[in-house]
Amino acid sequence: MRVSREKFAENREKILAVAGELFREKGFDGIGVADIMKAAGLTHGGFYGHFESKDELACEASKALVARSQERWQEVVEAAPEAPRDALLAHYLSHRNVVEHGTGCVFAALTQEVSRYGPEMQSTFTNGLMGMAAILEEITPGETQEERRRKALADLSTMVGAVILARAMDTPTLSEELLAATRQELASR
Repeated sequence: MRVSREKFAENREKILAVAGELFREKGFDGIGVADIMKAAGLTHGGFYGHFESKDELACEASKALVARSQERWQEVVEAAPEAPRDALLAHYLSHRNVVEHGTGCVFAALTQEVSRYGPEMQSTFTNGLMGMAAILEEITPGETQEERRRKALADLSTMVGAVILARAMDTPTLSEELLAATRQELASR
């Protein structure tokens, strides 16, 4: 049975959304195509009408996740014009971002795996990180653009690293202490 173009596009978006969540939760190699399709409420056989391979799906899902992360950061910044940096730090360095792996930060969840997926995936993550850094650069104090960019890159590395470390901790109070300390240090710059 053939589906309309609209339904085909809707199914593709559903596959990308479900894959994005499952990849962040389980890693690229921790979930198979059949399970992704089942979670999307679609048949395994329909997968190849949308994507040539799981690697293509991983790349397309990552592009969507990176784009959504940039959009969300921009929304957070625009919603807090008096203190955009504080708002972004509170948003990112949050308990939710630590415990909700499937909906949390794509960079904290998948960066370690990206190098094994080749140049296209690395390019997706590089462009995404640089987009996030550009948003942070705009709200970071500094005398020159070079200084703001340097601080933004260092702060972004600190933020992602803090979330990764907080996720690895077995004690929620220590995890929150790490996030709070990172928020406080970055806010004081």
